[in-house]
Formats: sequence, structure tokens, C-alpha cells
Amino acid sequence: MTTLLSPTLHSPSPTSSSPSLSSPFPFSQNLLFNSFSSSTITCKATNSSFQPQPTSNSSLITSKNTFLASPDNTLLTLLQQRKTDEAWLYYTKNLENQELPNPTCLSRLVSQLSYQNSTVGLRRAQSIIQRLRHERQLHRLDANSLGLLASAAAKGGHVLYASSIIKSMLKSGYLPHVKAWSSVISRLASSGDDGPMEALKLFSAVTKRVRRFTDLDLVKHSRPDTAAYNAVLNACANIGDKNMFLELFDEMGVFNCEPDVLTYNVMIKLCARGDRKDLLVFVLERILEKGIPLCMSTFQSLVAAYVGFGDLVIAEKVVQAMREGRKDLCKILRQANVEELCSNDTDVFAKLLPNSVNSRDNEPPELSRVFEPNSRMYTTLMKGYMNAGRVTDMVRMLEAMRHLADSESHPDHVTYTTVISAFVKQGLMDRAREVLAEMVRIGVPANRVTYNVLIKGYCQQLHIDRAEELIKEMIDTGIEPDVVSYNTIIDGCILVDDSAGALSYFNEMRARGIAPTKVSYTTLMKAFASSGQAKLANKVFDEMLKDPRVKVDLVAWNMLVDTYSKLGKVEEAKSVIERMKENGFYPNVATYGSLANAIALARKPGEALLLWNEIKHRCGMGNGDESNPSSGIPPLEPDEGLLDTLADICVRAAFFRKALEIVACMEQHGIPPNKTKFTRIYVEMHSRMFTSKHASQARQDRRKERKRAAEAFKFWLGLPNSYYGSEWRLDSVIDDDYRSD
Repeated sequence: MTTLLSPTLHSPSPTSSSPSLSSPFPFSQNLLFNSFSSSTITCKATNSSFQPQPTSNSSLITSKNTFLASPDNTLLTLLQQRKTDEAWLYYTKNLENQELPNPTCLSRLVSQLSYQNSTVGLRRAQSIIQRLRHERQLHRLDANSLGLLASAAAKGGHVLYASSIIKSMLKSGYLPHVKAWSSVISRLASSGDDGPMEALKLFSAVTKRVRRFTDLDLVKHSRPDTAAYNAVLNACANIGDKNMFLELFDEMGVFNCEPDVLTYNVMIKLCARGDRKDLLVFVLERILEKGIPLCMSTFQSLVAAYVGFGDLVIAEKVVQAMREGRKDLCKILRQANVEELCSNDTDVFAKLLPNSVNSRDNEPPELSRVFEPNSRMYTTLMKGYMNAGRVTDMVRMLEAMRHLADSESHPDHVTYTTVISAFVKQGLMDRAREVLAEMVRIGVPANRVTYNVLIKGYCQQLHIDRAEELIKEMIDTGIEPDVVSYNTIIDGCILVDDSAGALSYFNEMRARGIAPTKVSYTTLMKAFASSGQAKLANKVFDEMLKDPRVKVDLVAWNMLVDTYSKLGKVEEAKSVIERMKENGFYPNVATYGSLANAIALARKPGEALLLWNEIKHRCGMGNGDESNPSSGIPPLEPDEGLLDTLADICVRAAFFRKALEIVACMEQHGIPPNKTKFTRIYVEMHSRMFTSKHASQARQDRRKERKRAAEAFKFWLGLPNSYYGSEWRLDSVIDDDYRSD
């Protein structure tokens, strides 16, 4: 990795009233930029976002004469008039191939392009970043422009790009605005893969820098607020890390942050992830005790949690109590909560919810006012019916919602999409289309999710032509298909063995400017793998490796290994495994299982011995470095499929000693070996082994060790052998073999 070094960074002093803002810009090829200049534009918070506010011209322009003589005057005027698109056209026409505009114009242009929150605006801002990076002029941008770009990138789904911006700013010694870095953490917390863990790391990096200042007022625009804590607490809840949740929850007071209703909504999710249904009612009681104003999202979270537990009875009681206008919801939930308080995690949750301790001594509080269920609560309950296969109850609830007096409870597009999902799940595509037609008739617009559900249904039924018609219908109604739409239809092409169609849709997706995801790449790999085109699958994988927006994981590596393995290409599969190790991934059971199948298909039993030696060490049965935990290689827990395949290969190849080792490993891990199968293989392939009466003495001596192992294997199978009447152990056979050596 190439690294471009710059002047030494002077970190801001924790006790300094005005942190030093030098212009360091070290960055690597993995980060699109890594610094910004000291010229700053004030950030103004507005509705949980912030927008560019120019400072006085005297602080931005060093020389009036220079300014007047420069074409930047026109560009800045357009920007000040909020004519961002015209400013971009002027930049591309007059300045893109000439000398760069001054820092003020560049920063403001990037800021306003980012603030558009559109795909086009984000792409334009990124192109400026790329030019500055190429010309090593990234120091021309200020903190505000980079913060806005990070927020726009996060909102646009480019989470890794946004995260790299914040990390770059931190490495350069500067603190981004809290609205910028918290928006990135919020997106990371809800993303897949290692997103929540990355959110925790980024939060820690920012707060560590903030703590350097003894006077927090100096960094009041960067220090975490309640929204930032809610974002990182959501990351903890998503991964079920209750200890980190408690630590961050207690830390809120350090920065004068008070938990709000959203904080406790996240706590409801933590209880659900921690399998603590018994504590859900106490979260609601805690909100009431602290006098925090309730909102409908809390009740929606409660219903969603009970639905997630599969407890539709309590979920129905919550909705019914709200329909009846009852305020004693906490009492109802306590009475319905027949389970005893769980003793696990008592210390953690006792600190988070002290009201849950000795709760029987206290009367449950009542709601401050009546709350009526809205359409989102009904829809959540309908999802529970859908998961339970209760389609009839779901349709009845839809009809009941239509006749409710409260317009807030009428079915919306989410409700109808839930009904469509239920019909699709049951394979009732005609009824699903009827619901879509009804949405059009009553004026409830279908959205992209609605169409994606229908596309998936048609693909599952192998009606790819109807899925294609649905995509055209989407476009005609003004709804652009997204990456999920294309991933779904690419997967449908695989189901009908149409790898060419899958590639066509993949290319069409990119032509529309839709960035492929990991699912896109792996789905296309699956298409080529199913048609036996391993080289094309490898090319797709290599392209995924080069895509900075995609984080390749072990599943993707295993898919490539499996692609070669299904064709019996052992050497190619082993080469991929070596690349995997070089990239910091260790093979797991699925990896070894695919390679074992390739060895069996290629009939290369010698490779099975090499593979078994590696697996044996990972299982702790060997004496090599792999069996040492300090080596950094994780231990392996083999499964039945892997060991059975290896044992099958060894028995067929008459490697009986190795077969006995594998059998011993199976028994050690509680896996019952298939003696019936191995007996059949032995009788069919090796029953006449060592029966020749004309073999020379030299040949008889050479096969003495193999015969001893064969007799031991027959002993294990229960076939007639020389070990009957004596006690046999695997260790004794191995010791005898070593002595004979």
C-alpha cells in the first residue's frame, strides 16, 4: 500500500483554548482523503442536520485584487445564490481542466453538492475529491465540507466511504461535527457484516479525542449528544452486547447527555436480543418513572418485541388495551408476564432497570394519557400473523382497519405490503397481485419494497418473464429498481439456469449507476458456478475484492472454493484457500468440506491425507503450531459431513490407520460413524486384500504395516480379524507401526 507523507501533524492540545489547525494530509489508497485545511465554515444545526453558512469575506479571501481577477468570482457568486447545479456546470466547463478554484469555492461547492442529498450531487462531490487527491490538494477542503460529504455518503448508503472520511479527519487531528460523525455511526449500527462493531470503534475514537479537552465547551460542536449515544447503543443492541451497552449508558452523564424515549426504545431491543421478555414491561415503567414523554414508537417497539418472541397473545393484549383506552397497560403486562424474572445477566439489567428489582413491592404506574394504536402497530401485529401462517387473521385485521374511525389507523402502503408478503410466502401470487391492484384503486401508492416482494415471489415460482414485466411496470410508474430488485431477479435467473441473463441484469444494474453489493457479486458468482464457469466466477470475485464499497467475508471466499471444488479442481481450490489465508481469513468447516468433496471427486486420496493433518492439528489432536492457541489460529469444530467424507476417502484408498484416526475424532466430538457404510465399502473393495499366496517375502514384509492397520479397522467394524480375543486400542496400533519403522 502506497502512503503519501506530508508535514508532521501537530495534535491539538487538550488545554488549549484554540486548537492548532495545521495542514497535514497523510492518506492511503484505501482512504479517499485524509485531511482538510484550517479555513472553516460555520456549521449550523437545523433539524438534526447541518448546512453550510459562509463566514465573512474578509476571513475567506486573502486578497481582494486576486479575487476580482480570478474566475472564482463567478463560481462563488453562483454558490452564494444557491445555484448549485449552475455552479457545477461552470466548474466543469471552465475550471475542471484548469487551475483549481480557491479553497473557499472548492469547500463551498463540495458542501452544497453534498447538501443536495442526491445520488448525482454525491457523485459530483466525489469527483472533486478524486481530482484533489490526484493533484495532492486535499488540504484545500475545510471541515464543514468533509462533514457534509460524510453525512451525504452515509445517507446514500456508502457507509464505508463515509466512515473513511471521519477516520481521515480524526487521523489528521481534527474533530468532525457531531451531526456528521453520529450519522455515520447510525448507519454503521444498522448495517450488516461488522457494521455495529465498526460503529463502536468509531464512537470510541471520536470520544477519545474529545476527552483530551478539559473544557468540553471548546468542542461543544463535536462532543457526543443523546442522538449520538442512541446510535451507538443501537449498535450494542444489534449485536446483543449488554455489558458495552451498560458502560455507554452510564457514560452519558459525563457529557451531560440524558436518556430520552428513543434510548429506552433501544433498550427494548436489547432485552429482546438478550431473550429477556420478562423485562420489557419494566422498560415502559422506567420511562414513566423518569417522566420522559412517551411516543408511539415505544408502543410499536413493545409490540414488535413480543411479536419477535412469537408471543402474539401479549402483543394482542397491548393493542386491545390501547383500543379500549386503558391506562393500566403496565399492570396488564405484569399479569401476562407469567415467567419468573431470569437470573441470568441480573447485575447488568439491574443497573439498567433498577425498578425491576423487588418489583412485586411496587404498584405498576399508569400511562399519563390514552394512546390509540396506529396503522404501524396493527401492521406489526399482522407481521406476527404472517410469520405464524395465520393469513386469515391477517386479512380480517386488514378489513377491520379499513373501517376504523381514526384515519391514523387506516392501512397504509406498509400494511398492504405486509399482506402481499404473506400471500407471496404462501405462493398465492394471484391474490398478491389483487392486493396491488386494490392499492392502485384506492390511491395508496406502492413503493419499491412492494414491487421487490412481488418480484421475489415470481422468481421463486420460476416465472422470470412475469418478474421482468414487473420491473418494467415499476419504471413506468416512476419507481426506479434498486440493488435489491436486481439481486432478486439475478437470483431468479440462477434458478432457471440462465447465467447469461444473470450477467445481463448485473451489467444493466451497473449501467443505471446502482452500486453492486456483496450479495450482487456472490449471486452472480453462484450463477457462473452453477453453469460450471469457474473462471468467470473467479473474475467476479476479483472484481469484488477491488470494490472499496464491498467488504469480502469468509462466505464469499468459501463460495469461490466451492465453485472449483464442484468441478473437482483441487489445485485451484487449494490456491484460493492460500489466498484466503494471506488475506487474514482462516478456513472453517465449510471450506474444508468443499475441498474434501473436491478430493473425493478428483480421486486424489493423497490430498486427503494432507488435509486431514491440517484439520487434526486445528482440532487439537496434533502437536504442531496449529494446535497451540498462542499461534493465533482459531480452533476448529468439525462436523459430520467433513469427517465422514475424509473417512470415506481413506477407507476406499485403504488408508486404514488414517481412517481410524478420523473415526476416533468423530467419536471424540460425539459424531456417530456410519459403520454400515464403511463395512460395505471394505467388503466390496478390500475383502481379498492380503490373500495372495504367491507374494514374495519382500512384498509380504512391505505390506505388514498395512495389514496390521487393516486388521485393526476390521476389529472396529466387527468383522473377523486377528484382534478377536485381545484388547485393541488405536494407540497400540500406532505404537506398533512406529516400532516396526
